[in-house]
Amino acid sequence: MKRSELKVLPEYFDRYVLKCDDVEMLDALKNSIDEIEKLDLNELLLLGDKVYAPGKWTVKEVFQHLIDTERIFSYRVLCYARGEKEAVLGFDEDSYNKASMAQRRELKDLLDELIAVHRSTLALFQSFTTEMLDNMCIGFKGKYSVASAGFLLPGHQRWHLDIIKERYLTL
Repeated sequence: MKRSELKVLPEYFDRYVLKCDDVEMLDALKNSIDEIEKLDLNELLLLGDKVYAPGKWTVKEVFQHLIDTERIFSYRVLCYARGEKEAVLGFDEDSYNKASMAQRRELKDLLDELIAVHRSTLALFQSFTTEMLDNMCIGFKGKYSVASAGFLLPGHQRWHLDIIKERYLTL
């Protein structure tokens, strides 16, 4: 299924879905791995703990956020693909990020973990049938299909990579 074939875009998360190219969902997930593998680690390392504005996350914290978000959404998607009818708990991204202590980690380790999480997510989506992909998830702003989450996750990453390029790499 291509992004343009989605019947319902998730409210609020549509901005992430629309960041994806109009490609097959599994290709969008594979492309998210390629995007991380192509990053210039040395360029990112030069940023250290810089932030583009007070109260914003460091690059390490951004990557930790991507890891946490993908793990949580993968769990949620699994629940709905398996027929869950109740709302699955969300999370407070700022609280999780603060508790993660991402600054103590090596940037390369974070990127390696993100790639591993992406591969796991790809395998999960490859296991879903068409019927499972059509199942509806309950989000905090409305319903969206399991399939749309297959675009939401890579789009969410692209959203943050764009911010890194536009706001961090210019510091």
